[in-house]
Amino acid sequence: MAKSRGGARRTASLIAGGAALAMLMLAGCGGAPTAPQAPTASPPIGTAPAPPSAGSTAEESSPDARALQPPTSQREIEVKRATESPALVTGVRFAGHPGFDRVVIDLRHAVPGYSVRWVDEFVQDGSGKIIKTRGKAYLQVALSPANAHTETGDSTWTGGPVYPTGLTNVLNVVRIGDFEAVVGVGLALNRRAGFRVFSQSSPDRLVIDVAH
Repeated sequence: MAKSRGGARRTASLIAGGAALAMLMLAGCGGAPTAPQAPTASPPIGTAPAPPSAGSTAEESSPDARALQPPTSQREIEVKRATESPALVTGVRFAGHPGFDRVVIDLRHAVPGYSVRWVDEFVQDGSGKIIKTRGKAYLQVALSPANAHTETGDSTWTGGPVYPTGLTNVLNVVRIGDFEAVVGVGLALNRRAGFRVFSQSSPDRLVIDVAH
């Protein structure tokens, strides 16, 4: 019986030695294998894209006035659009913001095509009469197709034609005309400066920012 117990001890020693040798061989090859890493999760389908930056084009963004820097470009703008029916101009609002003045043209039936150009003076559409107003530089906005009157001929943009603003650079807003589906809006400025134009919806409106 003693001989059998000695053989068992020798067998256990051989097994332990083999295990130790295997560990040494693994250490020589770079250590024990690491656990497999979990796969990286893919972004969920339908993730909303990042919002547009303040530098986006007029047609791509609806920037908050508090987040914008004063505009710098003085380049004239023209945007052409086809609409089912002429837009209706219901009024014009204006307010000052840090570094720029804002003019908002309120509309119904979507935003039509428009152009914004520098002019030497404001000339009334249809009559050709010069509209005299205080200012040293003049921006003219033309919306088309658009009206500022109802089908029965009642004006939807009343008052004027010159609306004093009390702002830093935009001194007066001028109703230039409402003729042959074109509505003209003038901005009489204290000085020529950069401007930007963009449209917004709900409600529909066209926004013009002019630097101080």
